[in-house]
Amino acid sequence: MGRVTVRRPVLRLSEDGSKRRQDALAAEEPLEIRVDGKALAVTMRTPGHDVELAHGFLLTEGVIGSAADVSTARYCDSVDDQGRNTYNVLDLALAPGVEPPDTGVERNFYTTSSCGVCGKAALDAVRLKTRFSPAGDGVRVAPETLATLPDLLRERQRVFASTGGLHASGLFTSTGEPLVVREDVGRHNAVDKVTGWALLDGKVPLSGTVLMVSGRASFELVQKAAMAGIPVLAAVSAPSSLAAELAEEQGITLVGFLRGSSMNVYTGAERITGS
Repeated sequence: MGRVTVRRPVLRLSEDGSKRRQDALAAEEPLEIRVDGKALAVTMRTPGHDVELAHGFLLTEGVIGSAADVSTARYCDSVDDQGRNTYNVLDLALAPGVEPPDTGVERNFYTTSSCGVCGKAALDAVRLKTRFSPAGDGVRVAPETLATLPDLLRERQRVFASTGGLHASGLFTSTGEPLVVREDVGRHNAVDKVTGWALLDGKVPLSGTVLMVSGRASFELVQKAAMAGIPVLAAVSAPSSLAAELAEEQGITLVGFLRGSSMNVYTGAERITGS
């Protein structure tokens, strides 16, 4: 399997002078996801939990709705210049009767934040694909519970502690109990690993849960939460305008700037006790 961290020599400069030493960097390698032998997507990820990542990706893209929709997942031969398998190609075979993914432009372009797609097209695309709407989820979460989540997430970021270079996503109960935490160089991959874990464990839809992310809350992360049936999404940084619009439409409670005891609740404030 691929390495999670890579050691490289660095020149450390400080007030005390310069010093050469070894530094740990978060590994970043491509993963090609194939479905029934056909290439579907390539994502730059931190190796590890690749099967979860692929299942989560297919879930949040509306291709599958349960672990039973995938019959097998296996690595293909992808050798480097020394003849070693890099484990960078993963092929998933869909179960009989499961529709193959639509590889048309309409499916692919709206999930990329840099593509310039209009907001209405993006919102419509998610609306048509949502299987597990969180709108009717009556879960309630105390502000005091939310305030503990950033520290709980950081405590479980094992690779971040040694590299300082990874995003993290964590799934928690409404009372703040951690269910799973995953790290990756890509914030979207970290969420896919979390939802993929939940799918493989038979926990989707993720009613009554809180998704905590280490960065900002983008449209894509709200989309992934909606597709997995997650009612509460919290982030340490800001949401985008389209993220807030989608959260409101999908009935998701969106919390941003969660730092210490302060936070901004952008949508779904009725789920926050005392608000």
